[in-house]
Amino acid sequence: MFKIRNILIVLGILSYPIPSNAIQLSIGIGLPNVSLAINMPAYPELVVVPGYPVYYAPRLNANYFFYDGLYWVYQDDDWYVSSWYNGPWSYVEPEAVPLYILRVPVRYYRQPPTYFMGWYSNSAPRWGDYWGNDWEQHRLGWDRWDRKAAPPPAPLPIYQRQYSGERYPRPVQQQELQKRHYNYQPREHFEPNERIERREDTKQRRYIEQRDAPRRQDAERQRNMEQQQNAERQQNINRQQNNAPFVQRIPGQQVNPAQESPRAPADGRDRPQENQRPPAMQQAPQPAPRPPQPVAGQREQQEARPRQQEDRQQNRNARGEQNRGQEQDKGQEKNRERERN
Repeated sequence: MFKIRNILIVLGILSYPIPSNAIQLSIGIGLPNVSLAINMPAYPELVVVPGYPVYYAPRLNANYFFYDGLYWVYQDDDWYVSSWYNGPWSYVEPEAVPLYILRVPVRYYRQPPTYFMGWYSNSAPRWGDYWGNDWEQHRLGWDRWDRKAAPPPAPLPIYQRQYSGERYPRPVQQQELQKRHYNYQPREHFEPNERIERREDTKQRRYIEQRDAPRRQDAERQRNMEQQQNAERQQNINRQQNNAPFVQRIPGQQVNPAQESPRAPADGRDRPQENQRPPAMQQAPQPAPRPPQPVAGQREQQEARPRQQEDRQQNRNARGEQNRGQEQDKGQEKNRERERN
């Protein structure tokens, strides 16, 4: 009798209808291994969002939607998709989420994240502010559309209501049942090829980026400081070279090394100021060397040469006059002889 009473109690509990607000979603995430589980004991109540081809679950404490033959959940800042109401779920990159899912107003998110606060409830979330400019450029114009041209909502796969609890099918059985009972053809070609393992990589990458962000900032700051110091050191070297005095070199003249322009040390450090000589103390340019002067004996010989030349010229003139006189005398004698004859 006691066993029969217990059996009746158990049957009464199982036959009692489960209210929709008792359905809860839970996602467990752990690093480095990610486990995703959304537990729903029964098919949820879905209502069409006015003016959109999207359903939402008003009595569910989760951001749960249905669009174009697939179920969508926004949990822990990520999107998941499934062809059955309780999974298995696949992670979807922000660039692959359908536009009409992104356009659902904020007020239909039953468990909105904290950064939704302050946004207009009748407008779509500001995904560009959250996902950044790269995503905004990739999905340019996602929030501009003709509301009158919105397609009708897809029919719900209500055949799934009979599969709950222990009767919930496995993934292989889900595909067979879907082909047999749900003949809807999606308008958008979407294949959730981003599985949970990809979500693990994304979460791990975000975690590493956040962890290493201070280290990267310190390294970047140190690199900028070193570049600035090198630039200032090079400016000082150039300034010293430009202010150095100019020393003219004469061919064949030896220049004192102290007179040369100071050069920058090989290590790039500035030379001390006491080693530099001011421009006023630099040695003046040396005049060009004079030609060598003759000695005393050479000077007398050079002075006697013009006198000797003059004496020789006078002797030649005297001999010329003497010869002419002799020729005149000879001519006169010949004339006298002719007269005598």
